[in-house]
Amino acid sequence: MSRLSWGKALLTPRWEVDLMRVMALDVGHKRIGVALSDPGQILASSLQVIERKGQQRDLATVVQLVREHGVGRIIVGYPRSLNGTVGQQAKVVERYVATLEGKLRESSLDVPVILWDERLSTVTADRLMIEAGRKWRERRERVDAVAAAVILQDYLDANRGSRE
Repeated sequence: MSRLSWGKALLTPRWEVDLMRVMALDVGHKRIGVALSDPGQILASSLQVIERKGQQRDLATVVQLVREHGVGRIIVGYPRSLNGTVGQQAKVVERYVATLEGKLRESSLDVPVILWDERLSTVTADRLMIEAGRKWRERRERVDAVAAAVILQDYLDANRGSRE
């Protein structure tokens, strides 16, 4: 028996509504790590690292990726300190998210942006790459994208029950 969901299209089967990709961003000063889920939102994979070359260019790249991959939601890593307080980098990320939301609206994309706790994601990403035998140079070049995948997988795992 199929489960139906009321969405943009009346009586669209739920499995068709849920089959969208989720993108995660790990926003840093020099780079933005990008990860993408599979359409069923089970598995996160690192996609690429965007070298920061100015906010408008960075945002245009993100918007292009959203369109290219059919992204329905964006998760942005929110850098809290280990004790949970919000520091300077978290405020930078908040401003980035506000600007990204404006750019998405301007581009006629109705894609929600969600802040997600990213504590220890870079440490976890680096550890995963060390365990996979990656050399220091490759780790340095890819750590932001792998950290975005760690953030995204955490989000997907935490929300899996709400989609079933």
